[in-house]
Amino acid sequence: MQLNSTTSPIKIGVITDITGPLSLLGVANANIAKLAIDEMNAYGGLLGRPLYLYLEDSPTTDRVAEAKARKLIQEDRVDALLGGIYSSTRQAIKGPVIEGKKLYIYPEQYEGQECHPLIFCTGPVPAQQVESMIPWLMEKTGAKKFYCPSADYIWSRILNKKLREVVAAHGGSIVGEEYFPMDHTDYAATVQKIASSRAEVVFNTIVPPAVTPFLEQLHKSGFTKGGGQLVCTYFEENMLSLFPPEQVDGKYSCLDYYQSVNDPFSRDLLSRYDTLYPGSSKFTGGSAATGLYRGLKLWEAAVKEDGSLDQDAVIRALDHAKIAQGPGGPAEMVPGQHHLRLNMYIGHANNGKFEVAKDLGVIDPKECMQGTR
Repeated sequence: MQLNSTTSPIKIGVITDITGPLSLLGVANANIAKLAIDEMNAYGGLLGRPLYLYLEDSPTTDRVAEAKARKLIQEDRVDALLGGIYSSTRQAIKGPVIEGKKLYIYPEQYEGQECHPLIFCTGPVPAQQVESMIPWLMEKTGAKKFYCPSADYIWSRILNKKLREVVAAHGGSIVGEEYFPMDHTDYAATVQKIASSRAEVVFNTIVPPAVTPFLEQLHKSGFTKGGGQLVCTYFEENMLSLFPPEQVDGKYSCLDYYQSVNDPFSRDLLSRYDTLYPGSSKFTGGSAATGLYRGLKLWEAAVKEDGSLDQDAVIRALDHAKIAQGPGGPAEMVPGQHHLRLNMYIGHANNGKFEVAKDLGVIDPKECMQGTR
């Protein structure tokens, strides 16, 4: 039966890596999108209308993500678009977003500096990860020398730039910085350089699939057994489960949520997720799942504030939107920045699980104002 204009569904488009190298993370995003949309519908939908989820797979292939974004915007005519994990995927989606003048919410922790007026970002950025974590780590361990093995793309390069600034400001130095293709496998020379440089911290931004052979080879070198510190800001429970505990125990990370965060809402959300998706990809911070849930709820709050789906009005409301409860705590857009003020946590891997080593409290994103760079 054809629905009339007042009862037709509100269309939400989500693009994520349901298959491909990042599917362990992308499946969690698909799951949480279904959970959030189903919960909204259980409470009567939005503006008296049901929500319908258009879920598209981008199998860690940017040209596919671009095509799916174009389909969702031009053919399905979604009211809002969310998704993407890699920064290159966000850039691929951005083309159709600008062409179609469509609101887009990017949920992953990333390098920052996204300033387009149609785009909102709901994951952590360098000011919230590097600026808050590194001084704490240097004070706690006394470490001064950092080595940076890195994936050769924008996220790693900008994160390392921020790292250099913070480390230098606290009396330390970068003793090595290398960039590799995402499918690189032989790190023998790099591991040797790490040892000869006497680096005390390996700040890793190598990403899947190349991170697996790197961490295995670093472990075999005895780096952490000899007192070295391993940092990887994006690591969360899904990534941790890919490795034997001895390869990742002691690793530090810094995210907006870990499963050990113990506030009542976070516990309840995790319980609901695990009940619905037992044995599936875990609901975590680094996979963009927290940012996706947060993005949907902030968009819902903006629509409710305006009382319509008029995109310009929703964007104005989203610019200052807040949620009192979310994974890891409340969240609010910093007006003019299109990025979130978030609770941040330092995670420490122990016996294959992340414990919260430090609750950093609420951290500002310090991102660019709209229309400036």
